Amino acid sequence: MRLAVVEDDDGVGDALVDALNARGYRAERKRRGADLLMSHRGYDAVILDLGLPDADGLQILRQLREVSQVPVLILTARSDERSIVRGLRGGADDYLVKPPRIAELLARLETVTRRAAAAAQPARDVVVTGDVRVDLQARLVEVGGAPITLTQKEFELVQALVERPGAAVSRQQLMDRIWGDAFVAVSRSLDVHMTGLRAKLNRPGLITTIRGYGYRWGQ
Repeated sequence: MRLAVVEDDDGVGDALVDALNARGYRAERKRRGADLLMSHRGYDAVILDLGLPDADGLQILRQLREVSQVPVLILTARSDERSIVRGLRGGADDYLVKPPRIAELLARLETVTRRAAAAAQPARDVVVTGDVRVDLQARLVEVGGAPITLTQKEFELVQALVERPGAAVSRQQLMDRIWGDAFVAVSRSLDVHMTGLRAKLNRPGLITTIRGYGYRWGQ
C-alpha cells in the first residue's frame, strides 16, 4: 500500500514514515498541503495533519476532495469535537488524535481502504450483516430469517445506511435525503424514526451513533 504522509514536523513525520515502512507499507513524506495536491495520484491512502505551514489541513482536504476520493485519515493534535466533526464532514474517512498507537493507526488505515474498495464495487441489491438481511429491490428487511415491518421512513433510513456499510453517514445527509431538509426543524423526526428502527431490528450495535456527526451501519 502506497501512503502519503502529510506532516511538517520532522520528528513526527520521519518517525511515522519509518514505522510504516518497517511494516511493509510504502510511505512517502510531504511537508506541505500543496505537495499533496500536486502529487496525490497513485496513493492508496493519505495521512493528513491539520497544522500545515502553507494552509490549514481542512482547506487542503476540501481541495483534494474536488479532484480525488483517495481515502484520507486525519492525524492531528486537535482533539476538540468541533475539529473532529469538521474533518469528517469535510471528507475525511477517519480521524485520529496524536500521538497515535501504531497498531491502531494501521487498523484504521486498513478499514478506510477496505471501505473505499467496497464503495468502488457495483451497488448490491442485497446486503447481509450478521443475521440481518436487507433486500433493497424488494424493500424487505429480515432479522434472524423473519421479516420485520418497517415504515417508509424507517426503510429509507436503512437504505441510506446500508448503501455504504461501515461508512459514516451524517445527520444532515440523512435528513436532506429522506425529508428533503437538512435543517434542525426535522432533526427530532430523525431521532424518533431512528429509535423506532433500532427497536424493531433489536440488534444492539448494528447502527452505531457517531457523536456530533451521524450514524454507521455495521463495523
